[in-house]
Amino acid sequence: MNDVMLAIQQAFSEASVMTFWEAIAVMLALAYLILAMRTNIWCWSAAFLSTAIYTVLFWNVSLLMESVLNIYYMGMAVYGYWLWLHVPPVQESQHHEVNTQLSISSWSLTTHSIVIAVTALVSIVVGYGMANYTSAAFPYIDAATTCFAVVTTYLVAKKVLENWLYWVVIDLVSIYLYFQKGLMLTSGLFILYVAMAVGGYMMWRKKYQHSIVKQDKLSQQAISV
Repeated sequence: MNDVMLAIQQAFSEASVMTFWEAIAVMLALAYLILAMRTNIWCWSAAFLSTAIYTVLFWNVSLLMESVLNIYYMGMAVYGYWLWLHVPPVQESQHHEVNTQLSISSWSLTTHSIVIAVTALVSIVVGYGMANYTSAAFPYIDAATTCFAVVTTYLVAKKVLENWLYWVVIDLVSIYLYFQKGLMLTSGLFILYVAMAVGGYMMWRKKYQHSIVKQDKLSQQAISV
């Protein structure tokens, strides 16, 4: 009886520690997303710290690919910060300021179709390997969310508008995955992520359209000169 009580106490203690660190990771992840929506470069600092915590949390609950994914996120946080900070200056026109910020871009439907097809194929291969050679939980779902998140994080770093649409789908699948593993705070975070990803897409789309209009005006001015 004492052994049972001791085991229960230890389980509650471990759960409390995990919940504390999960809460910290959730707050940092929210900070990242809010700053990313505003295209604020400090989003990458919040991302680095959040993913460092999640790397350990996911490993402890046997979501192996999610843990590996967060190691990748840490590297992309460094890359994203460097990319957003060190953009080759572009002279907008003869009489206008120099633009040193990475601009939002949009990829064609054909390009996205190729990206999705290739990533899906890789996900199946990785999922098969995990299902047969590791103890990973939900290997195919884990592999799919991981592979698509790898690609989508790169799209964020390159400021590709459609990255937010990828995140909507990834986040919806992730909600089920995390709920099944008892990560309730993270499941709640990803429900919020879905709404924020939609908001992020709308904000970036507005900025992208504004930049297109601005470029058209500058082109017309250059032609008139």
